[in-house]
Amino acid sequence: MAVNAAAVYKDNRILTASPAELTLMLYEGAIKFCNIAIMSIEKNDIEKANLNIIKAERIITELRSTLDFKYPSAIQFELVYDYIFRRLIEGNIMKDKDIVEEALDYIRQMRDTWKEVMRLAK
Repeated sequence: MAVNAAAVYKDNRILTASPAELTLMLYEGAIKFCNIAIMSIEKNDIEKANLNIIKAERIITELRSTLDFKYPSAIQFELVYDYIFRRLIEGNIMKDKDIVEEALDYIRQMRDTWKEVMRLAK
């Protein structure tokens, strides 16, 4: 029963989240998947590393798709997302945790910037 309650809470949290909160959740998900991938590379669990890096790549793709280019800052975000995406692919191909950690660092910076934007908007 506890698992069902947790799933319902998670679903409700997503359904009631603002667009800004959904973006924050995407960043948090990408961070989680990168962390799992890094641990998997350390354990030589190549399949699990691959799966989680691909999940992070999909989140970056989703974040890129939401950019609104009527704002000049969208171009800067696009460049950073493109770099992160390419580093994730390279880290996955090479199963190089340092490359994935670099991408993770950029994702964390983007998340922290987003949190600040949300704070200032309130």
